[in-house]
Amino acid sequence: MESFLVSTGVVALGEMGDKTQLLAMLLAAKFRRPVPIIVGILVATLANHALAGALGGWVAQALGPDLLRWVIGLSFLAMAGWMLIPDQVDDEAASTRQRFGVFGTTVVAFFLAEMGDKTQIATVALAARYTDFAAVVAGTTLGMLLANVPAVFLGDRIARHVPMRLVHGIAAGIFALLGVLTLFNVGRLF
Repeated sequence: MESFLVSTGVVALGEMGDKTQLLAMLLAAKFRRPVPIIVGILVATLANHALAGALGGWVAQALGPDLLRWVIGLSFLAMAGWMLIPDQVDDEAASTRQRFGVFGTTVVAFFLAEMGDKTQIATVALAARYTDFAAVVAGTTLGMLLANVPAVFLGDRIARHVPMRLVHGIAAGIFALLGVLTLFNVGRLF
């Protein structure tokens, strides 16, 4: 349960103001059809995070426990710093093609936007840290939906009222805490 809750919380906070949240707002403004956009976000995130989670599981087996602890701990600390850098929507991911329809455009755009993104890297690290692949992927996917579904419905009204620096600071603090606890080999976080 810890892996699910930590994964959900870290990604939900990490996604606030992220380029995929901005992409969700753009798609909502362009298509004005929230259901296929939300289902597209779900499908793209499950596919992307399942691949990232599998990579994280492989990394955990390949490195061994001592080296893995250092790699994960330092990765979490690096993620903490990265969380403080604001994102912008990539032009390639934001460009939509009508030939795929609303759902297809959302799936392709979100999958591509997540490649190498903070939440994908976080999913790799979380899957390496926790042995429960399904809980990590489910948690990171839920976190992605918690951040992006409101963006689809409320768009820029959210961005005007939520201080993104604060949200990013909290997410950075959580990643830093995870990094330090991992480096000091603290087995259970809660």
